[in-house]
Amino acid sequence: MRRAVFALLTVVLVAGCASPDGEATGTATSIVIGAGSEPENLNPILGYAPDGAAKIFDGLVTRDASLALRPALAVELPTASPDGLTWTAKLRADITFSDGTPVSAQDVVFTYKSVLDKKVNSTIASRFDALADVQVVDQHTVTFTLSYAYAPFAEQLTLGVVPAARFAGTDINSAPFNTAPVGTGPYTVAEWRKGDRLVLRANDRYWGGAPAIKTVTVVFVPDDNARATRMAAGEFDGTVLPPKLARSYDTKTGYRVIQNPSADYRGLSLPSELLLTSDPRVRRAINLGINRQAMIDAVLAGSGKPAATPISPHLKSWYDSSATFAYDVTEAEKLLDEAGWRKGADGKRTRDGQPARLPVLYPAPDVLRKELALAAASDIAKLGIDAPAEATTFDIMLQRQKEAASIWGGGEPYDPDTAAYTLLHSRYAGQPGYVNMSLYRNSTVDTALDLGRRSLDPAVRKQAYLDFQRAYVADPGWAFLVFLDHTYVLRDRWTGQETQVEPHDHGLVHAVWWNLERWTPKS
Repeated sequence: MRRAVFALLTVVLVAGCASPDGEATGTATSIVIGAGSEPENLNPILGYAPDGAAKIFDGLVTRDASLALRPALAVELPTASPDGLTWTAKLRADITFSDGTPVSAQDVVFTYKSVLDKKVNSTIASRFDALADVQVVDQHTVTFTLSYAYAPFAEQLTLGVVPAARFAGTDINSAPFNTAPVGTGPYTVAEWRKGDRLVLRANDRYWGGAPAIKTVTVVFVPDDNARATRMAAGEFDGTVLPPKLARSYDTKTGYRVIQNPSADYRGLSLPSELLLTSDPRVRRAINLGINRQAMIDAVLAGSGKPAATPISPHLKSWYDSSATFAYDVTEAEKLLDEAGWRKGADGKRTRDGQPARLPVLYPAPDVLRKELALAAASDIAKLGIDAPAEATTFDIMLQRQKEAASIWGGGEPYDPDTAAYTLLHSRYAGQPGYVNMSLYRNSTVDTALDLGRRSLDPAVRKQAYLDFQRAYVADPGWAFLVFLDHTYVLRDRWTGQETQVEPHDHGLVHAVWWNLERWTPKS
């Protein structure tokens, strides 16, 4: 879960109004986008846009509005052998990179082998844990060999393919390509001024048809309130904002407020190595003591659903509606007492002279996470636990993962494996980066997640994820709070928008403009 995944990316479109340079765009074929955070690089190998909709790149497959996989660079959906250990992908013969060179099987093999290369600092290598090898069969055919059957492997083939020749003689980690890439997608990179903006130009040779929107300028504005202010000033045509900030546009002529469903959660990691929260009874008590519906009503203005696990209700066939936490302060108090954390005359809990204390951290620029952190901290404090809310950075949140709770974000609507495995499996406890941030360990959860990952039998997988959710709520490692609806304000200038259930990452690559290359200006 990269910083670009956990920061709430906010994107703003401009057409026919003042640009950040003070010049009028004058046409709905030029769009300016303001993003809440900036990608570290634009290289799929290193982790850029692994779930597709990358604008600059295409994967072997893509997703339609219903999230069904469709062929992209592949001529048809990749196929698996009966044992699930070999996947074959056949490439289209008519696709070139934006520099005119043809896409070949060698490019596909280079892309995936580089992700697996231990010398490469790829943030998505854990996604390909099952991948043992990739081989060229012929110029337009590739085979993937897995070390174990992995049912949702095709979901990972949305990763953008890069031209191998561009990396000859270079270190992938520091290659010029990382900021000036060449891809097969509907847009090319014209300019990237780090810390300021990214300018994309339409690829008029795009195999899927030239985009009608010819210029996309992404302006990086990390502060929620700053983006809201610039929107109100008329500088932007659209943005994704916390719901309460978006509501002022409900009755404003010429704008649309769009509320899209998502599998994007906000959750509070509960450090399993902290004395207080090392006890499963305490972690369960905190979950029972948090009023999630009040958060949805007050913080999200009704735009969301309660969360108990990382499995979203939008993962319909996998979601267990019984695996939830009721708001039950009485039961929470009872569990804390049983764990030995008892209230004194001042209402504060202690055990053996040790005060019950759980700092709640959140990233400073994120208004929504701040309000959720304050609400969660308030509910926890009512249980007799000192829970100061502290503004900080993602890096500090990681550094303090053993001693403090933090408001994180994540979630995907594609498969329960990608939603839960690296987040909660014990093999990732203590590993660097945005995996298992609470250092959670539960052997029953591990067994269910492993079975769900490795079985090819849909019935077995379904039961495994039901078992996972039930085992998890009995021994939670987080207090998952809410699944957000993503709320956007957009000038009513274009047609072609389609609703898609969104993942956590909803900046340039996903969100209401996930299919921006197919938008057309209104006449």
